[in-house]
Amino acid sequence: MRNAIQRHKFILEQLKEKGCVKVLELSDQLNVSEVTIRKDLQYLEDRKLLIRYHGSASTPNLLISDTHIDIKEKLHTEEKERIAKAANKLLKADDKIIIASGTTLLAFAKNIEIQGNLTVITSAIKVSLALCYSPNIEVIQLGGIMRKSSASVIGHFAENILETFSCNKLFIGVDGIDLNHGFTTSNANESYINQQMIAAADEVIVLTDSSKFEKRGFSKICDLNKVSRIITDTNAPAYMVEVLKKRGIEIILV
Repeated sequence: MRNAIQRHKFILEQLKEKGCVKVLELSDQLNVSEVTIRKDLQYLEDRKLLIRYHGSASTPNLLISDTHIDIKEKLHTEEKERIAKAANKLLKADDKIIIASGTTLLAFAKNIEIQGNLTVITSAIKVSLALCYSPNIEVIQLGGIMRKSSASVIGHFAENILETFSCNKLFIGVDGIDLNHGFTTSNANESYINQQMIAAADEVIVLTDSSKFEKRGFSKICDLNKVSRIITDTNAPAYMVEVLKKRGIEIILV
């Protein structure tokens, strides 16, 4: 058994590496009781070194930074592939869908296989490129100001065009899911175009890996009640999954 100072150092090192730690995992790794770990987390939280949640803890800074798409593409790749394949099962012939920007959405676009025609409206350049050679998929690329960090368009041009469309489904990514703050992103202009996408769609489906839970970005996209489905991986916090289900959101864990 390590002493308290050694445990605290280990916990902070894990936080620095992963951004989030779980009580049960720390208990196994350090060979101490969950009660001891909770006391350690309380001690570190009192010194503003972390923030505790139900059965876990995160770094003090909850606000997600605006990370470049080339970096994000290399993160959680296996989870994104599973999410993408599950999302593909929701597509039907002759659907008119919107695909927002984000690396999970790009993985989804690359995995689309559908018998029949499909119309895709997107703000993401890489999504358009992934779909442009599919003969049965019509791609409508929104125009506007290029947001270089996400390789997607933002601004009034894209927002105004979206007002003219009515689609079956919107597939959207988020930077954070918080039970109080709803769905958020790291960029205000991105949130504005996301809101127009929501207004243009009958059904809103969030595709996100579990690292976005218990986090929030700078700008709010929408409240929880605007979303009908979330597809995520099995590492999503169980207590959040249950709360979201009780609020009427279908959760698909892959």
